[in-house]
Amino acid sequence: MENNPHRSLGEVHGSVRTSGKGGFRKLFAFLGPAYMISVGYMDPGNWATDIEGGSKFGYSLIWVLVMSNLIALLLQSHCVRLGIVSGRDLAQASKDHYSRFVNFFLYILAEIAIAACDLAEVVGMAIGIHLMFPSVSILTGVCITVLDSFILLFLLNAGIRKLEAFIISLVGIIGVSFLIQLIIAKPDVVEISKGLIPGIRNEDALYVAIGIIGATVMPHNLYLHSSLVQTRQFDRTATEVKKAIRFNIVDSAVALNLALFVNAAILIIAASTFFNTGVEVKEIQDAHRMLTPMLGSTLAPFLFALALIAAGQSSTVTGTLAGQIIMEGYLNLRLQPWIRRLLTRLIAIVPAFLTIYYLGEEKTGDLLVLSQVILSLQLGFAIIPLIHFVSSKKRMGEFAIPLWQNIASWLAVSVIVFLNCQLIFFKVKDWLLTSESPFLVGIFVIPFMGLCLGILLFITFEPLFKKSKQGKPSQFHGSFARIVFDEPKPYKLIAIPVDFSSSDHKAINRALQLGGKGVSYKLVHVLESTTAVIYGEQSGDNERNEDTVNLMAYENQLLERGYQCTSELGFGNPRTVIPELVKDADLIVMGTHGHTTFKDLLFGTTVESVRHKVKVPLVLV
Repeated sequence: MENNPHRSLGEVHGSVRTSGKGGFRKLFAFLGPAYMISVGYMDPGNWATDIEGGSKFGYSLIWVLVMSNLIALLLQSHCVRLGIVSGRDLAQASKDHYSRFVNFFLYILAEIAIAACDLAEVVGMAIGIHLMFPSVSILTGVCITVLDSFILLFLLNAGIRKLEAFIISLVGIIGVSFLIQLIIAKPDVVEISKGLIPGIRNEDALYVAIGIIGATVMPHNLYLHSSLVQTRQFDRTATEVKKAIRFNIVDSAVALNLALFVNAAILIIAASTFFNTGVEVKEIQDAHRMLTPMLGSTLAPFLFALALIAAGQSSTVTGTLAGQIIMEGYLNLRLQPWIRRLLTRLIAIVPAFLTIYYLGEEKTGDLLVLSQVILSLQLGFAIIPLIHFVSSKKRMGEFAIPLWQNIASWLAVSVIVFLNCQLIFFKVKDWLLTSESPFLVGIFVIPFMGLCLGILLFITFEPLFKKSKQGKPSQFHGSFARIVFDEPKPYKLIAIPVDFSSSDHKAINRALQLGGKGVSYKLVHVLESTTAVIYGEQSGDNERNEDTVNLMAYENQLLERGYQCTSELGFGNPRTVIPELVKDADLIVMGTHGHTTFKDLLFGTTVESVRHKVKVPLVLV
């Protein structure tokens, strides 16, 4: 499939054919994207909140997981609709709609969210490696996770279906691992059913519930899903579009319910193992260490570590893809794939490495909590534009969401934003009370959050007062425009810098072809010896005498053939002197020196410097 830079994830856009298939084969062709999304709902950040919720409050917060899953399914169905109908991912749609400042702000927040999500996954996978192989420290595990970027690059080059199969395999490992652990733990089914009844015991339970919601509804998944659904190729008729939406929603329902099972399993295992025995656990390492004595089985902790590694690995792959989508969508910036993915990974690894190196491995739990706070802050900035886009008749036409989905979506985002604002309020309050420098928190953190609130209110109400920019989609290379042809103007003076190398005859011949005999030519050469730099025109060394003879030889050859030609010698650095010598020319023709990249580093390159300092066309030969 040809890589189309105008499309989201151009490497794999439309690479999976669905036409000509019927029944379950057609449904199967659409299955896959939601499983890549589902791993974000069972990443190590979820583990931390689920373990704490189960160990402190038993089964009472299971209803929070169910509510979060329903909200997630509603929002992911919107992503499906946006990507399939408009052919734009969420980042591209935002770029089309908002001003440059708002888009840049949204991009920065989205990148911070990607880094925060990646941070939790890096730490979680490093903990999993350490638990599986105790001789490998968490710090070493963090360094090992840099290899994820290259695994992703290999899998994406192999095709999106190979990548989906890899992710589904990891999700299967997680699901089977927790199914076996549930059987070993033997939870109380009656108590589990009571946990489905909504209710909050106290303020601490509310705090943990907020953390569960913040860890469940992940902002990067919204960007990712709206892009991944575009990997399916189908006929763009109304009937086929409706089928594509329906099949992808089925895919989402199955995958997210599997994620719900995993999260519920973690909470239930924590409740049945720790809450019922009066043990409160906050760290993932502590939960793993206490599973053997509590359950009387060495298999449970092994499966726990294996599932944690699978969760971290799968989540880092999808998080890195989301980083690519956000960068290309908001900035129209395409880097080499390995550079882009390695950069995303390093943004997460560096803070994790420094924190563990300087503060110790016991601070990994704090890192996970911090990552979820950052994600909580970003949620509204992804959800609110998504709701606006999919409810717009102008953008979506007949495929705009119905009124009941619109109402349900705004209720959901109101709950999420309100609860996450509470979470952030609690954290900032805690920082002010416990920080050694509360003044710095007041100067930097609070104003930044005020700015975030202002932007959040703006994107919420902006569509009510401003017409959408829809119809002028952002593209990497701009839209097609009709060429306005100018009348050709003959050159009067063509300058030819020479250095008495083998490239001179190519440059001079090309200049003569472009100008003919009705144009004046000016040969220039710059002496850059130490004497020439110091004494300028007063220098009289042997190099000047030789170069003067050579320059006159060039000039005389052109004069003999009937061309109008003059020559001029300059002194000093060619990068600055050549632009001065050729400032009266209409065209400059230069021969390239033929240096490789390594020689450019050693000797420098004159062409680049001259190119940026002249205002007339420059032809390189």
